[in-house]
Amino acid sequence: MDYESEGRLNILLVKLSALGDVIHTLPSLAALRGHYPEAHLTWVVEEAAADLIRGHPCLDRVIVSRRKTWLNEIRRGRISPTLREIRAFLRELRDRPYDLVIDFHGLLKSSLLVALSRGKRRLGYDSWQELSGLFLNEKVPEDLSKHAVDRYLDLVYHLGVSPLPKDFLIDLPDEAEKKVAAMLKAGGIIPGKPFIVISPLALWETKLWSDEGFADVASAIGEKLNLPVVLVGSDRRRVEGISSRVKGNPVNLAGETSLKELACLLEKASLVLSTDSGPMHLAAAAGTPVVALFGPTDPKRTGPYGEGHKVIRKELPCSPCFLKRCKTRECMIRITPEEVFDAVCERLTGYPEHVASGFLKGGWR
Repeated sequence: MDYESEGRLNILLVKLSALGDVIHTLPSLAALRGHYPEAHLTWVVEEAAADLIRGHPCLDRVIVSRRKTWLNEIRRGRISPTLREIRAFLRELRDRPYDLVIDFHGLLKSSLLVALSRGKRRLGYDSWQELSGLFLNEKVPEDLSKHAVDRYLDLVYHLGVSPLPKDFLIDLPDEAEKKVAAMLKAGGIIPGKPFIVISPLALWETKLWSDEGFADVASAIGEKLNLPVVLVGSDRRRVEGISSRVKGNPVNLAGETSLKELACLLEKASLVLSTDSGPMHLAAAAGTPVVALFGPTDPKRTGPYGEGHKVIRKELPCSPCFLKRCKTRECMIRITPEEVFDAVCERLTGYPEHVASGFLKGGWR
């Protein structure tokens, strides 16, 4: 069907979480906006990643699902007000006659929203994972050998969208830029001078490296490279434990930044050392070189996207296992501080004049 001949399209994108997955969907959003410049584009997302796409220049609307909060509220006995909020969410989800709904998520929770949206054309992967294909009427084969960015773009290309340079545009307000500059200044980091960000946390315990390892590398960066270190993460107490082991005076900004402020910070860094996590993907999207530590997951599918990055991973018979729990965590334990520091030095040598080349006022290109 030629949607462009029917006037303004209503298109719904379903990608709920997590932060890295939402970032991986941004090039698909940009490609859709380029192909359908007059369409009304809505994105439904869960609250943890919602701040990243609010105000996005390619979107007309963001609908936020507070699924985890609703479940917690119901467990606490706050049933009536929670049900009222859920009904309001569903009314908003269904207040437009969607011509096209794209399920980038491919799980039961996203397929239910696809069904509830009552979209005419419901596109997703030819997969029955968690019954995700139950409510689709148009399917595309999912090639799991591809990186997530390219896998999501397969859905867009199926619509006849021409391949374009992959655009990780994010709207970054001036207020975020000013706050980050103030935090760096308060930490003694001179504007325009190089610094390194370390993001040591991850949602899965199997993705975590040792606190001692991160502290040792941070100390070496300060002592041997004479570069300041900034630590980030959602758990300030956990990061403080790492910071207390570091020789010198690392700047601990854990828990101090919004997602867009974190994006500004990572964009300014000379290099980011990270676990397989949302901040890793955010840094790669900004064009900042990343040294990424991988264990249970496959960097070919979800590694830092683009050129100039370094992945450290141990080739074990059981890896990638994609397990969130493991008795040995051998794949991460085998990574040594020495090889991580060597990788940091290698990336810095390869990119001695790194600046935030991808950043423009209002977003990244």
